[in-house]
Amino acid sequence: QVQLVESGGGLVQAGGSLRLSCAASGRSVSMYRMGWLRQAPGKEREFVAAFTWSGGDKYYADSVKGRFTISRDNAKNMVYLQMNSLEPEDTAVYYCAASRDPYGTNRYWSTSWYTYWGQGTQVTVSS
Repeated sequence: QVQLVESGGGLVQAGGSLRLSCAASGRSVSMYRMGWLRQAPGKEREFVAAFTWSGGDKYYADSVKGRFTISRDNAKNMVYLQMNSLEPEDTAVYYCAASRDPYGTNRYWSTSWYTYWGQGTQVTVSS
């Protein structure tokens, strides 16, 4: 069981920056693959960024490459999403999620691959 709590959302103007945080707790957190996903009003939830605790591999959606950076603090069991050059299209509820990936599929882009979810944090980018 893993518990995830996001924070750091808010209102920002286009071109601005925000850093989202995700506090992870529970057994064997380091065994999980972690991701950030988002859901805009009227749209399906979509993948944003992901990484593995152990391997350090990082993955990004094309729409955020070069603007967003996923990172972690192992000692604190924290996951971060640094978002720069924000655009109105980035407006969404952002979720932190975790997957054990028991079959080794690494389907990090798929929302159904994630088992545990945080409550979400709202990010609003004004034009």
